[in-house]
Amino acid sequence: MKEHAQEQKKAASRRGWRAEKEAAAERDVLAKIAEMPEADRVLAERIHAILKTAAPDLTSKLWYGMPAYARDGKALCHFQSAQKFKSRYATLGFSDRAALHDGAMWPASYALKELTAADEDRIGAPVRKAVG
Repeated sequence: MKEHAQEQKKAASRRGWRAEKEAAAERDVLAKIAEMPEADRVLAERIHAILKTAAPDLTSKLWYGMPAYARDGKALCHFQSAQKFKSRYATLGFSDRAALHDGAMWPASYALKELTAADEDRIGAPVRKAVG
């Protein structure tokens, strides 16, 4: 009985630590988004909200300095601001872990200059597919 109680206490401690780590990672992502120039920040905020709604089980994290969304610690998708590589558009990209494969060829990233309501709906579909 004592051993079982100790195991339960350890498990609760690990869950608490994991929740704290995920909360810190979420804060880091939101801070990174807040640092972006206005045009990229607006897109990143919307992408963040879309991803949190379409795939709530993904965790936020920084991946190569970009906001990313992961499962089991491995990034499935990420937002790359236009400023990062001095590009003319931001990008929503998917890693090879994303379950997007469909035949011999499929899109692995999307260029973003702005987001309309229709675009937001279109983003949700590949995100849900990526999660599997």
